[in-house]
Amino acid sequence: MTKRTTLRLDDERARLIDQAKGIVASDPADDPPVSVVIDAALTHLIQSEQNLESVRNDLDPTTIQRFNTDVLALRYRTSVESRWR
Repeated sequence: MTKRTTLRLDDERARLIDQAKGIVASDPADDPPVSVVIDAALTHLIQSEQNLESVRNDLDPTTIQRFNTDVLALRYRTSVESRWR
């Protein structure tokens, strides 16, 4: 993975970051930095994948697939895959 020093914010990405800021903010007056929002999103993604993997053998496939998202999708008894790249 290459390290980049800049993050290009097109209109859609800026809108998503603003929406995520509202989720991460501790109160309506809080304006968390983008780095905090990105850290929270990455942590959430990793924890979501771990949670799905941990219940894989306890829940039926239909229940597990209800929790699939555009980013994280679990195919029952096969794999976890990212649809982004």
